[in-house]
Amino acid sequence: MTETRWLDDDEQRTWRTFLMAVHLLDGALDRQLRHDSGMPHAYYQILAMLSEAPKRELTMTRLARLLRSSPSRLSHAAARLEAEEMIRRFKRPGDRRTTLVELTDKGMETLREAAAGHVQEVRRLVFDTLTREQVGQLREISEAMLGSLDPHDEEPRYPDPKGPGVRN
Repeated sequence: MTETRWLDDDEQRTWRTFLMAVHLLDGALDRQLRHDSGMPHAYYQILAMLSEAPKRELTMTRLARLLRSSPSRLSHAAARLEAEEMIRRFKRPGDRRTTLVELTDKGMETLREAAAGHVQEVRRLVFDTLTREQVGQLREISEAMLGSLDPHDEEPRYPDPKGPGVRN
């Protein structure tokens, strides 16, 4: 058995600061979206992923993987969004086992209305606090972490930012 490599003081401070920043950022984005648009951040992310998909539709399985969500959590959110007519769920023709989810025109309009305030908050909390060099470093750090967290590139990455849809 190998001996545990404990975090030194600097590593411990970095680790806890990182965790706190991620936690507070997620909460701040959720509060902004709930206040301005009446939807939680998780619902915004569902609409955004669908907006970037071909024909604005994905299978429930693919959407869950993109969002790193459990199928049951996604199903609950989808039911709420469907009740509000922002998405439509239906079976793939000829394949009753596969459920597709499609962003409706109402969902796209809701997303467009929410996007400006959301990106303004992302910019205020993240990008306006960093220099251009730090933005590049943050991307490099995130990519390095993804390399460790997903070494075989099995998890889907977000769609190409130059593709269709609304940016988040």
